[in-house]
Amino acid sequence: MAGLEEDGAEPTAPDADPQGDPYLRTRFAIPVRPVTFLRRERLVRHLDQALRTPLTMVNGSAGAGKTLLVADWAAERVPSVAWFTTEAADQGPGMFWAYLLQALRDSGVPPPAGVGSPADASRVTRTLLARLAADLSVRERPVTVVLDEYDQVHDPDIAQQLEFVLHHAGGGLRLILVTRTEPLLPLHRYRAAGELTEIRGAELAFTPEETAELLALHGLRLPLPAAGALVERTRGWAAGLRLCALAAQESPDPETYLKEFEADRSTVADFLLAEVLKQQSPEVQDLLLRVSVLERLCPELANALTERADSEPILAGLHRENAFVEDLGHAWYRLHPLFGEILRAHLRVRAPGLEPELHRRAARWFGRSGFLPETLGHGAAADDWEFTASALVDDLAIGQLFTGLHSDDLTELFSRMGPEPRSPATDLVRAARELSRCDLEHGLAHLRRAERGLAEAEAEATAGAPAPDQPEAAAGTGAAAGTEAAAGTGAAAGTGAAAGTGAAAGTGAAAGTGAAAGTGAAAGTGAAAGTGAAARTKAAAGPPVPDLAAARLSCALLEASAARLTGSPARAEAAVVEAEEVRGQVPAQLLDKHPELTALLLTHVGSTRLWAGRFEEARDALGLAAECPGGAATALLREDALGRLALIDWLNGRPGRAERKARAAMAETERFGLPRSAGSGIGLLVLAAVAVDRDESAEAQALLHAAAESHPALRDPVRETGRSLATARLHLARGDTRAALEAIEPAVAADVVSPWAAGQRALVASAAHLAEGRPEVAVRLLRDVPDDQVACVVEAARARLAAGAPGAAVELLDRARPEDRGGPAVTVRAALVRARAAEETGDPAAARRLVARALREARRERLRRPFLEAGPWLRPLLSTGPLQELAAGWLTRDLTPGPTAPRTPEPPPVVVEELSGRERDVLQRLALMMSTEEIAADLYVSVNTVKTHLKSAYRKLGVNRRHDAVRRARELGLL
Repeated sequence: MAGLEEDGAEPTAPDADPQGDPYLRTRFAIPVRPVTFLRRERLVRHLDQALRTPLTMVNGSAGAGKTLLVADWAAERVPSVAWFTTEAADQGPGMFWAYLLQALRDSGVPPPAGVGSPADASRVTRTLLARLAADLSVRERPVTVVLDEYDQVHDPDIAQQLEFVLHHAGGGLRLILVTRTEPLLPLHRYRAAGELTEIRGAELAFTPEETAELLALHGLRLPLPAAGALVERTRGWAAGLRLCALAAQESPDPETYLKEFEADRSTVADFLLAEVLKQQSPEVQDLLLRVSVLERLCPELANALTERADSEPILAGLHRENAFVEDLGHAWYRLHPLFGEILRAHLRVRAPGLEPELHRRAARWFGRSGFLPETLGHGAAADDWEFTASALVDDLAIGQLFTGLHSDDLTELFSRMGPEPRSPATDLVRAARELSRCDLEHGLAHLRRAERGLAEAEAEATAGAPAPDQPEAAAGTGAAAGTEAAAGTGAAAGTGAAAGTGAAAGTGAAAGTGAAAGTGAAAGTGAAAGTGAAARTKAAAGPPVPDLAAARLSCALLEASAARLTGSPARAEAAVVEAEEVRGQVPAQLLDKHPELTALLLTHVGSTRLWAGRFEEARDALGLAAECPGGAATALLREDALGRLALIDWLNGRPGRAERKARAAMAETERFGLPRSAGSGIGLLVLAAVAVDRDESAEAQALLHAAAESHPALRDPVRETGRSLATARLHLARGDTRAALEAIEPAVAADVVSPWAAGQRALVASAAHLAEGRPEVAVRLLRDVPDDQVACVVEAARARLAAGAPGAAVELLDRARPEDRGGPAVTVRAALVRARAAEETGDPAAARRLVARALREARRERLRRPFLEAGPWLRPLLSTGPLQELAAGWLTRDLTPGPTAPRTPEPPPVVVEELSGRERDVLQRLALMMSTEEIAADLYVSVNTVKTHLKSAYRKLGVNRRHDAVRRARELGLL
């Protein structure tokens, strides 16, 4: 019996794995270093940090020297290091943990017998893991465990179990992962807490000095400049350098050989070709030469390039023979990089002109199989830009030029496309490329040329169709009717069009959590084999014609993008109607594969509605965009949509709500590791505006600097106006009225005037003139402000008050009733205007009551600017009894006139950052003396999630313990 993991576990360690087989002791043995191994002290010193952090990851490609580095380090620390080499053939979590427990026993740090051992190879109970973690957590010295080849572990359950043990072992476990891939562990959490040691491929690469030392161990001498050139040639890859050294040892003049290798690789090529390639049969040599153009290959792809059917046994045999063919799993292989490069050079000599044709065949095979990145890469390598552009358009992937993880790669790839290729697809790609750079003139010129080409292709297709009962004609009639229906139901009103878009988007988006590899492959195969491929085949006499439905949908997307950049809601709505008309002609799986298409359309139309001041309609579209699935592919669009929703909240005077949405926007990109510069930055602009409202000028300035690096494709009138408003308000807060007036000048041209942008510019200008003592000018600027611009109404009332007309100010407020329609930033300012009017008309009691109301509302949001802008009349009031108490600790110190005024010890700040709703939920239960486990059960979340919320709440409240958190929350009125 292999062992038990129940409470009655066998007291002795099992001597066999859960399947009854003896443990393979070689998997617990630290690998032996060859005599030519070079210890690199910089890496050893870095690896020493593994003794101080719970998790260490050594991540690099095959042959990067990961295992030998850790083995050399671990050998110096035996027997305190447990070594376990994982294998893909393990049957499940039970087998993994049985081997890991045995590794601990072999290293001399066995867990107690009560921990047990898995009896089932496919599973492990939580009891065993909890016992192991508990034992590790109380050890005097931490146990170090090395998991070599961890990339062989693909079971997510094992990753979760490992994270559970690592977390609950506390300081008792030091885990070192040696892997080619990113492990399924929350690395970001460990990284943020300073609990992760990382050594990656760039650090594993040899330096010129280390290369010279390595060659010396092989009996070779090379000057440092030549060693540097060799590093550049091999990119410091450990296996490549050793290969060069071994090849040089065979030469009668190694030093000259290595110098020639640096200048001309023909001698190394001769060696490898003679020792590896020429040892194979002619058929195998031909296969290796042809597949050398591929980054990865499978038997079917190799057959397509060789035009034979025997690649599968050949590749399997080459891998077994270690003939520089690596098995990637799932029937995929790749050539050793150095070997592949040499084969390509030999291919060009042996078969001139064949390489482009091989790339062309590879592109078509990848296209049929649904692998778009390889399709585009090989199409570009074949210099077949019509095919490459058509593949992008047919796959509905043109939106990836604007957003997603591959936008930079696609932009770089198509930047190599010259002006000569002319087809609707190439023009569409050029249009997208230019619009992504905000180049409207050239982008629209390419788009119009593409539309003309598509119209001609559609006319040709219609003319060549069978005459009776032509489906194309019927489709055309339906499209026209659909357009009218769409226009009738909603385009004119705006909301209907949004609802239509949202409904379609919602359906496609929900299904398209999409973009899984299988779904994508199926979609890609269908697209290539369907109308798009047929169209390209039919047009053999001319440039390829993309799938017409996909091309029309791409045109609608680009039209919406142009509408957004020009602030044109009518054009955006028309583009959405066109997109809705075409969606039904596109395979559903293709729409599911590209959720960024729907998200882009929604953000474009939502942004133009926002610009036009149609906030509720903008919320409809942007809210759907913020909920779009797609993971990292749509993260930037969710960030943009949330940022614009935050802007609407800020414009409505709700800074707290705006801040929450803006932080949620930033979290969308941060959780996928995307740089801030990749997003629109509008969330940062909103946070900067909120910081100004709270009189946090330094924070606002830092946020404005960060927002300046946003992606050009996401810049439009909304974003640029938001930037100018936040900048102008910051200048006003610092007393620089001239800079404020300069900052509010329109930054970009737009097709329509934005009511809120015009109103906000007038508001800032009015405030600047008030600060300069020119209330009459301020009144004139806001004289015709509409009542629905409540923030501007309040500023107009303040201007009238400053001009000596308190009655007119109150009358304006009574008519507009901003208190019923605006958020705290509006109502606080309105209350202060009414308070000053009451003070000036001889009603101090009403003035104090109104100031008290403003203080209570402002304290929740930490709004200081309204009080600082109110003027000196407010200071005497704030020194009276209840008002002084309401202002103490967060406001009074800002209004103190000078440094000579007596200062009392200040309490801690209100909060470092506003608590989230979930953090408040946790705090409320904490106040009820509930345990962490009870809180987790009550909220239906994990214990780790509760701990994360607690840690965040402690930080925001400036405390370190539960009791202090509850006390502080009660002081602040949060409980």
